[in-house]
Amino acid sequence: MTVDWKGVFPAVTTKFKADLSLDGDEMRRCVQAQVDAGVDGLICCGSLGEASTLDIDEKVAVVALALDVAGGRIPVLATVAEATTARACAFAKKAEEIGADGFMILPGMQYVSDGREAVAHYQAVAASVSKPLMIYNNPVAYRVDLGEEEIATLIEDPKFVAIKESSDDVRRTTTLRNRFGARLKIFGGVDNLALEGLLMGADGWVAGLVCAFPRETVAIYRLVRAGRLDEARSLYRWFVPLLELDVSTKLVQNIKLAEALACGSTETVRPPRLPLVGAERARVEAIIQTALACRPALPDLDSL
Repeated sequence: MTVDWKGVFPAVTTKFKADLSLDGDEMRRCVQAQVDAGVDGLICCGSLGEASTLDIDEKVAVVALALDVAGGRIPVLATVAEATTARACAFAKKAEEIGADGFMILPGMQYVSDGREAVAHYQAVAASVSKPLMIYNNPVAYRVDLGEEEIATLIEDPKFVAIKESSDDVRRTTTLRNRFGARLKIFGGVDNLALEGLLMGADGWVAGLVCAFPRETVAIYRLVRAGRLDEARSLYRWFVPLLELDVSTKLVQNIKLAEALACGSTETVRPPRLPLVGAERARVEAIIQTALACRPALPDLDSL
């Protein structure tokens, strides 16, 4: 299907059974909850989806499951996050063959590329597929920062249509818009800067805590779109302590714990990640339980 590059696109978690195999039934239930809440797209096999622990066949299976649940109602993007360019191209081709609607591309993993190398990697993946592409720029986590000149080079290829900007600098929403206008759709990728980005004109939000709180995430985006900014700010202020759990090296464990407490899901992670324990777990659980205890009433999302 055609991707309408705006709105809330959850970076969905990958569910595992106790033996660390894929838990298709639980993934299906959780993805369905996202669709039911009114999200605008799905992104599979990203950082939050524990991409580095999945082999290519598992990634293809996760994308196929999301496509089946989405049923053509919303687009499904496959995240391309591989250590080599050849492996990235191989996965992108397989995901396109099973029907992925587009791709979110990261620079090559492990090796810290310079600008020239990063551009070449993105271009090679783009050449291997025909579907539209989102650039994922996250210099905080991956130490590769695509500047305006690199982005300008990439969007000479019309398949590059959007960017997930996760530099932790909300000012880039404006500088990217000033430089590229409507040519490049801008998505905020840092949960606790999401409202700030939307207020400055971002087109969408690639969200993390949405996995546990989908209706609240969708409500913030729709309230902004409807111009009901006081309501959006109030809801966002409640949400921020939770959203800050996304800005952590343990975002996967944090968000899976939030899913377990908020919607009864599992928190199993694949090593080298381990579930939270001790004082660290108690701190995160307290944040989640405090938010759940004062969970706000939401507007009728269908009316927004």
